[in-house]
Amino acid sequence: MSGSQDPTCVACAQLPIEEAQRRHGPEWDDCWVASRCHRRRSHYRHRGQVNVQRREQYRAQQHQAKVDELGIEVDLPPAAYLYLYRAKRADSPIHAVAASVWQGDQHLLAVRPIHCAGLTGRRLKQYLVQVLDHIHERYPQIQQFEAEIRLEPTECPIQGCPLKAPNSDAVPELVITP
Repeated sequence: MSGSQDPTCVACAQLPIEEAQRRHGPEWDDCWVASRCHRRRSHYRHRGQVNVQRREQYRAQQHQAKVDELGIEVDLPPAAYLYLYRAKRADSPIHAVAASVWQGDQHLLAVRPIHCAGLTGRRLKQYLVQVLDHIHERYPQIQQFEAEIRLEPTECPIQGCPLKAPNSDAVPELVITP
């Protein structure tokens, strides 16, 4: 348990320093002791915040001490993921596609991303079936993509993507003068 609070010190802590020294100096009740009062005033002013921090630290230490982890190895089959670089709108075109194969947290295979500009929906489906066939050759247990992961087109990893900032190797602009 904490010690009792001195009500005079609690009230004094709320006052500006000059006012506290004047009220508790030699002219009034003469309880001001510079070596002690500065620390007490700080303590009483910040007491709530300090106690909250102490409680949080204590809870964190208790939680860390009580948590016991159990790692169970699971033999996960490989899974294929399809990455679609597409804006959030439902009617937005697909900017690029990529695929990868993972087994648990181990990355087994990455299919290089391609831009979809100029591909019709039918041609894109054919390409994805072709990708899935190549993955199936390497990993026979994979029959389909596990999940489609939507990413923003601005996250496109393809070098020279038109959505990225233009670089110095860009194609020169055509300037038409009247």
